[in-house]
Amino acid sequence: MKAVVYKEKGVFSLEERPRPSLRDPKDAIVKITLCSICSSDIHIKHGSVPRAVPGTIVGHEMVGEVVETGPAVTKCRPGDRVAVNVETFCGECFFCQRGFVNNCTDEHGGWALGCRIDGGQAEYVRVPFADNGLNLIPEGVSDEQALFTGDILSTGYWAAQISEIKKGDTVLVLGAGPTGLCTLMCAALYEPGAIICVDISEERLELVRSRKLADRVINPLKEDTVEAVRAMTGGRGADVVIEAAGGEDTFRMAWEAARPNGTVCVVAMYEEAQQLPLPDMYGKNLTFKTGGVDANACDEILRLIAEGRLDTTCLITHRFTLDQVMEAYDIFENKKGHVMKIAVKP
Repeated sequence: MKAVVYKEKGVFSLEERPRPSLRDPKDAIVKITLCSICSSDIHIKHGSVPRAVPGTIVGHEMVGEVVETGPAVTKCRPGDRVAVNVETFCGECFFCQRGFVNNCTDEHGGWALGCRIDGGQAEYVRVPFADNGLNLIPEGVSDEQALFTGDILSTGYWAAQISEIKKGDTVLVLGAGPTGLCTLMCAALYEPGAIICVDISEERLELVRSRKLADRVINPLKEDTVEAVRAMTGGRGADVVIEAAGGEDTFRMAWEAARPNGTVCVVAMYEEAQQLPLPDMYGKNLTFKTGGVDANACDEILRLIAEGRLDTTCLITHRFTLDQVMEAYDIFENKKGHVMKIAVKP
């Protein structure tokens, strides 16, 4: 089968690989019907993910059809359409029992697919702990609608959840990239008083406006973000700030824009270490939350998609076949053609 392989730092290639087979009674084999390229794949390529294993098939955003299951799999069967979770988790360890599936203590727990074990930018993928890692796609939900369930939509859902957004809160989301857009959609589920979105791309901000994903947008190249947020909140700052941008100065922007005793939730993946300037922020009494998504709500997310309350299809700007995937990578990595997300069909 064809598959995208992480060869070494800076090198991905499309290769022929053997079709995967069951290795454990809890495994399932899924025929990929649609997959995508994530910014985390680019981080792997750049060598910014130390745990990534050269020689691994990349890809962790995917949907498909179950073609084979191990004898211990009970949740799905051959022929079922499924969304694949970005995380591998046993469901039994200390962390899994508390919903902290990103820190599953199994050998392949957490983000394994497409990083430490073969992922889904391929024709087939082996999914360990299939009862946990596969979620049935409801009838009437398309592959494109379900595509981001197991990763960036789970990230947005989790970020909104752990930020403890209350009705009437002012929520500031930094970044209108794919994860930021998913976060905006999920924050709205909590009925905040106002949602503010910050990005330096006018095109992305226009998408936010046109989809009515925020009540106010800010371009920090044109106005001071912290001052604008304070002006909207009686001088206090945002009740909740979710940092989904991962820019050079967005971590500082996040805590500066938060009100005293507010919450700052960092879900961005940085390529460089960030400073925590405690003397500068002393007295703000902020609560910081960071992640690694715990993608433990995929069934709920798929239900919300089926009900029409979440729709991420607007993120898909380009479509390619797997044969064309290296061209797709060039477009995505170098931000050509106003790309947002790419759907790849094997």
